[in-house]
Amino acid sequence: MYKQLFEKIINSNNTFNKEEQKVVDKLLKDSILTKQEDKFEINSKFKIAKVKFEKNYALLEDISNEHKNIKLEFDLLNGAYEGDFVVAKRIFNPRSKIKAKIVHVFSSKVKELLVYVQENSLFTVKESIELDFKVNKKYQDGQILLVNSKDFETIKNIGHIDDPKVDEFISLYLYHELIRLESELEIDAKMNDTNKRVDLTHLNFCTIDPASAKDHDDAIYYDEKKQIIYVAIADVSYFVKENSQLDKLAYMKSSSIYLPSKVLPMLPRKLSEDMCSLRENEKRYAYVFEIHLDTKNLEIKSSKLYEAIIESKRKFSYGRIDRVLDGKLDKYTTLEKQIFDSVVKLYDVTKAYRAKRLEKGYEFRSSELRLKLNHNSELESIEEENSTASHQLVEECMLFANIEASKKVNSVGIYRIHEEPPFKAITKLVDEVNSLGVNVKLQSTIHETINHIQNKAKHTTLSKEIDELIIHAQTQAKYSSRNLGHFGLGFSSYSHFTSPIRRYSDLVLHRMLKSNQTPDNIEDICDYISIQERKIDQLVWDFEDRKYARFAKKHIKDEFRVYITDSERGLAKTYDKMPGMRLILDNYKGQVIYSKLKVIIKSVNIITKQIVASIKY
Repeated sequence: MYKQLFEKIINSNNTFNKEEQKVVDKLLKDSILTKQEDKFEINSKFKIAKVKFEKNYALLEDISNEHKNIKLEFDLLNGAYEGDFVVAKRIFNPRSKIKAKIVHVFSSKVKELLVYVQENSLFTVKESIELDFKVNKKYQDGQILLVNSKDFETIKNIGHIDDPKVDEFISLYLYHELIRLESELEIDAKMNDTNKRVDLTHLNFCTIDPASAKDHDDAIYYDEKKQIIYVAIADVSYFVKENSQLDKLAYMKSSSIYLPSKVLPMLPRKLSEDMCSLRENEKRYAYVFEIHLDTKNLEIKSSKLYEAIIESKRKFSYGRIDRVLDGKLDKYTTLEKQIFDSVVKLYDVTKAYRAKRLEKGYEFRSSELRLKLNHNSELESIEEENSTASHQLVEECMLFANIEASKKVNSVGIYRIHEEPPFKAITKLVDEVNSLGVNVKLQSTIHETINHIQNKAKHTTLSKEIDELIIHAQTQAKYSSRNLGHFGLGFSSYSHFTSPIRRYSDLVLHRMLKSNQTPDNIEDICDYISIQERKIDQLVWDFEDRKYARFAKKHIKDEFRVYITDSERGLAKTYDKMPGMRLILDNYKGQVIYSKLKVIIKSVNIITKQIVASIKY
């Protein structure tokens, strides 16, 4: 109601219903609104705003866009919550900083609040705001509850913060993804396509994935004689029809969520792990790129795209293929030997194309940490995953398909874009690298500057850390209906085509390529899935940080090795046992970024995920 009401007021629309008229009359009576000749004006002493919560403060977003938004501490909200409309009285102080006091709160609907109990009071989990309500003795400190925002009655008892199994609910709730816990849609998926598909079941396709993978988006096959790479992608668009209930749910989720030891899929498991998964020795529908190579000039001569039926002859783990590429063959069948021989030849081809690609793009020495949980959902160990030869082989094949897909869409499509970083970010990068004792200078272009920095870093022990700084200087990749190129990869045109099981963007692209039509709301789709992508990243980090905090709580007074990640705020990260754990240093004395130190864990708050440590001098 209130959103429409305040829009009417701004536009001086006088057609109010009875409930809206009561609000308008009160605002007029309190001199918050004035009216002259049927035109409303907001008293300059007041501000009508919508409340938005940031990490450490609330933001009053001016609905008229005539005034600056105002930051407000959480303890000054006067009962307002995120999404509420409020009237704030503007207070001017001697330092010319505008402050505000909330005098009216308009809640559009009753909300559920996730709270925890502490000394008989309720505090919100997300912002640690104390609510004006005392709970009865039946709830102990640390209890996590969903309560009604009006009367604070308990809607659901989630559990106790000491139970690691509440972490998933907390992260999904905080990032508005509880839909992942609902029952999956029942579907009747069958392969009964009436269209003529190309039969490729005679080709020795194989899948190469992590050993634990249950969904297999892609399979590859290389014909050395004809110099053709076949990249087969699960034909998800055949099973998920546009605007169906299944499609709407996939759009809402926009991607799968990969938590440690668990996947919350975008699609029902009947599809993601069965009918859309290119499983070993089972016929599956695929959307296939047939890519003809010019291996002499390291170019793509041409490509064909068509609906097909394939049968993956074998599924391999990255580790198994790494051993093959290293000449360390395990026991194998005749069929597997044929596939291995083909894979080795394909690797030689992709390695050459990769070298040419990196003349324009970049190679970063980064690794990914995989948290392993035990049966109690507690952090047990960390695996560091590096990009190996098998990863690079698969990556290059997928890049071929993604590039070719981007070339086949209309001028307005769905592109994966990565814009060039701003000059300011590059100058800061140069300063940060120099502060590490590596002497670098700005070059004539950003590309040359980054290459110059990486070449200098090769001769130091800080190449991985400097690559991390370069990555932080980049703009964030996103989806766009307009082709703006991909700076990091060095491509003038790029799209996401190869993972429709887990990314909605790829599903939309498949449909566009099949129909040669662009959705009317393509810009909205690109904006939404880009926002969802960032939100899901934050959700996973929230979940992982809470797991780290639980681990740290069991190791109070223990010693860890860390490196500084933020030289202004005194933040650090562990790098030896349980690497990746983020800490706040309470006796920080301005050490340079990436300085390595020994610290002692002092205190841990699992709710806020805050781990405090002291440097051991």
